[in-house]
Amino acid sequence: MAVDNETSEGLSALEALLSEYESVEQEMSAPDTLSNPAKMRRVGRRFAELSRIKAAADRLSSTRDDLEAARELATEDPSFADEIPGLENEAQDAYDTLLKILAPRDSEDALDVILEIKAGEGGEESALFASDLARMYARYAESKGWSVQELSSTDTELGGYKDITLAIRAKGTVTPEEGVWAHLKFEGGVHRVQRVPVTESQGRIHTSAVGVFVMPELEDDTEIVIDPNDLRIDVYRSSGPGGQSVNTTDSAVRITHIPSGIVVSMQNEKSQLQNKEAALRVLASRLAAEARAKREAEASAQRLSQVRTVDRSERVRTYNFPENRIAEHRTGYKAHNLDRVLAGELEPVIASLIEADEAERLASASA
Repeated sequence: MAVDNETSEGLSALEALLSEYESVEQEMSAPDTLSNPAKMRRVGRRFAELSRIKAAADRLSSTRDDLEAARELATEDPSFADEIPGLENEAQDAYDTLLKILAPRDSEDALDVILEIKAGEGGEESALFASDLARMYARYAESKGWSVQELSSTDTELGGYKDITLAIRAKGTVTPEEGVWAHLKFEGGVHRVQRVPVTESQGRIHTSAVGVFVMPELEDDTEIVIDPNDLRIDVYRSSGPGGQSVNTTDSAVRITHIPSGIVVSMQNEKSQLQNKEAALRVLASRLAAEARAKREAEASAQRLSQVRTVDRSERVRTYNFPENRIAEHRTGYKAHNLDRVLAGELEPVIASLIEADEAERLASASA
């Protein structure tokens, strides 16, 4: 595609991407791709991403061709000059849209996620709020058309969660900006709740905290290789609230990754094999998340997004029940619709984080 000099600024990688679009389009129909589900998902995601770039590039080319034609015709018929301002605006909008799409973004945005919620300080009240957050994320996921699978959980007697692990997945092939990770990757951190606990007889407001950890779920053909010799695997009977045994067989599995010290426990599935497979999936994602954090920490020469570099030990959001207020501390977003947010209407909060990250990426691209 021919692009004018003034438009070429910031689009130096476009020709290579359009060339890649053609090769990936061919790869989509190749026998070795069609016979490999994991490769098909990976190639399909890339094709969806490149298709969006191709459509934006075609729009820019078309609008600039129309603008050039109108300018030529205006030299012979002045009436065509009236169309030029509108076409100039359309061409500028097409250029801005393409530049926005081409801005560097997280390579894992299209991936699904594993989301862990753990009760923190606050005892039973924290566990109850962990349950509220799990419900919030499940309803938000449902509103996006995603599937939610509970991988593991540890209940409390009052119906809360000491911890719960969810797998949240998009249906079909999605572009990076539509991916689960693209929307939920900013949720990691400490979530604080202020309300009167059900266990409080004096009506006093308490502050509790819940930890949320979000990891992109790895592809089946991931490069993360786990050496079986690095694992200690223990089996035991699954338990219910208060440690009550609910299974007469040793179906629950606890896997310890000795080099990293990471421990993953699973007990929700009926068989030991299913729990082991689920635990290994979570372990692989945790190891990948650690490797990712290490890479980002070492990339000091690159400016990372302000949102992405928030210390995970700091509180990221406050849920104030007496005022029905939600406050996102990283972007300054506030609203008095906490009841609706907990019902799954999380989009405005997440949008504020995506917009802040996008602004940072665009600034880096134009620097």
